[in-house]
Amino acid sequence: MNGSKGGRGRRIVLWRHGQTAWNLERRFQGTTDIELTETGIAQARRSARLLAAMKPETIVASDLKRVVATAAELAAITGLTVAHDRNLRETYAGVWQGLTHEEIIERHGEEYAAWKRGEPVRRGGGELETEVADRAAPVVLEHADKLSDNGTLVVVSHGGTIRTTIGRLLGLEAASWESLGGLSNCCWSVLGEGARGWRLLEHNAGTLPEPVLGDDD
Repeated sequence: MNGSKGGRGRRIVLWRHGQTAWNLERRFQGTTDIELTETGIAQARRSARLLAAMKPETIVASDLKRVVATAAELAAITGLTVAHDRNLRETYAGVWQGLTHEEIIERHGEEYAAWKRGEPVRRGGGELETEVADRAAPVVLEHADKLSDNGTLVVVSHGGTIRTTIGRLLGLEAASWESLGGLSNCCWSVLGEGARGWRLLEHNAGTLPEPVLGDDD
């Protein structure tokens, strides 16, 4: 996929799931399987109407409940079948999972600071960000490769996984991935196919600005 083939080229829309109770509590979710709140379902429904206007060809999503429910709203409008893949799950973060932001800083402050500096850190004894990109980015590229020349792929996933995948697809060094800000619930980023690979066209897009509540703020 080395360049646009006529028209605007292929697009990848990376869409974060709707709000959960743990987002509101600023509690690290990781791979914990948390459901959407009623607000989260409403966010997904609203965003799905906007994303449907992009006429996606394919939807691929994480298999965790909060993403399954989010993706289902777009599938209901478009009539597409969602392909679920566990490799699109959020970063596994070991003992950090279930802790609030304040508890993480209190108990694992040095580890948290090192991560924010861009150092390779196994948060809570879990995955490195590069390992998340190693499993997620190939899934995205596999589905993108199957698109028609001007087709759009919607990837429904999690804030941290989306950020690391964007960093990998743009060819950025892992230490600089933190420069990509977090995604608010049910907001999305858009990558477009350019002459030298993938380009970031939109980041954290949505209807109105929302606070970033989640593991990747």
